[in-house]
Amino acid sequence: MYQALYRKYRPQTFDDVVGQGSVTQILRTQVVTGKLSHAYLFTGSRGTGKTTCSKILAKAVNCEHPVDGNPCNRCPACQAIDSGACMDVLEIDAASNNGVDNVRSLREDAIYAPAQVKKRVYIIDEVHMLSMSAFNALLKIIEEPPAHLMFILATTELHKVPATILSRCQRFAFRRIDPADVAARIHYVAYEEGIEISPEAANLLGRLADGALRDGLSLLDQCAAAADGRITPETVYATLGIAGARTAGELLSAVADRDANRALTLFTRQYAEGKDLGALTDELVSLCRDLLLLKTAPKTGASMLTGVCTDAELRALLDRFTAPELLRHTRLLQDTASGFNKSANRRVDVELCLLRMCDPALDLDAQAMNARLSRLETAVASGTVAIGAASGRVAEAEERETQTAKNKVQNAEAERSSEADTEQPVPPQSEELPVTFWADLVDAARKWRPSLGGYINTNDSNLVTPRLSGELLELVTATEMVRSIVDKEDVRDFMTQKASALLHRPVRVRFTVRSGRDGEDPMNRLISVGRDHPDLFHIKQ
Repeated sequence: MYQALYRKYRPQTFDDVVGQGSVTQILRTQVVTGKLSHAYLFTGSRGTGKTTCSKILAKAVNCEHPVDGNPCNRCPACQAIDSGACMDVLEIDAASNNGVDNVRSLREDAIYAPAQVKKRVYIIDEVHMLSMSAFNALLKIIEEPPAHLMFILATTELHKVPATILSRCQRFAFRRIDPADVAARIHYVAYEEGIEISPEAANLLGRLADGALRDGLSLLDQCAAAADGRITPETVYATLGIAGARTAGELLSAVADRDANRALTLFTRQYAEGKDLGALTDELVSLCRDLLLLKTAPKTGASMLTGVCTDAELRALLDRFTAPELLRHTRLLQDTASGFNKSANRRVDVELCLLRMCDPALDLDAQAMNARLSRLETAVASGTVAIGAASGRVAEAEERETQTAKNKVQNAEAERSSEADTEQPVPPQSEELPVTFWADLVDAARKWRPSLGGYINTNDSNLVTPRLSGELLELVTATEMVRSIVDKEDVRDFMTQKASALLHRPVRVRFTVRSGRDGEDPMNRLISVGRDHPDLFHIKQ
């Protein structure tokens, strides 16, 4: 009779267990040294080897000729335990034997010495299913069992096991098996069974197993029965009814283009072919997660990818999304998948989700607004969109404001020219000022008026520069705006008095604007740019 692959290739020694080296090494050492505990608790997700290691440990402690902590699998004790004929090694399913009466019966039988082997071993699978009264009945015998008795408890939900049980057991955590290790085991089993499978298909099955080797072998068994010859990724997609990475990438590409028609067409085709909607949303979530990791942590995120798509496919999609958009898409997909159990029509749920992904304007929440703003910021930074008006009326208003600003600048220039005509001309030669003159003048100005000291300080922005020509001390400002702020009558009087005292001779202070491009007023520059490039004030399509 045909036997399932995961049963046929169940590990028979600790060395055969895949992906749990830290656990198996400790158990082997305890068997070799004889320092065995009376109670063990194996925890972890499904298919990671808890029950398998329980049976191997039961054989190892009773084996007549152990080999480096492993059972020999040839002695009568090992063969009896493998065949299930040993009455002293019992495997109990706590899901169906969870009452206090079942535990009382176990306690009554446990006091008797083993008849066939050295130790009586009770393997209680899914121990978290026991009732609280059953746990209480089990406490005493687990705490102080007879010398010939050993308990091995296994559970997938550790938080449901009472602390009183946990404190009486040695706990071992079984980790999820790495997809690469699952794929390697699938390759080995396929070779032994004469099944031809491509490396891509084995890697795909390893990812779909989700850390459970038993699931991976079950999927291999199913695909081998459906395949006519070589197992390929397309065979896996067709057999298991999942959309596949290619379809997930095409759907996200349509979302990136905001093409709802193409996204719904792709989804309808997959739905008509009978693809599982839960698997489709899971693939989209995994793909969005991979893109988000590469977007936010390009160096460390590469080692945490699920492998749903190849690196080339991920890079092609990466620059088409912003991080807020990917975060929003992931949450939309997760919310849709979590509502499948209560939904009356899953197809409508997925279609609505795709529409919301393609058009963030359909949502008015903060997350949708953040996604839209992030895309706009990216477009502005890349030069695709220029900052400006989106309508003719706003453009006209900007033109009027620009003309008004231009008129103000022209009037200011005319006033400055008239003032310059009444002033004495600046001598062509400038004298060298004392080394500490300007610093002393700035300190005096700051003490007299703190705000003035901030404008004429030259440490950071070089807003004002002194220049002495005869009796004229010219304070040259970088822009017209700075000159309009500091060029006041009381300021000129104070600066004249202070400068004369520092130079030990009378001087006259005058504020002027630096000439050339460096001293050009920013408003003039803005007007010039706007005049030369009027398209910068409008959105480019």
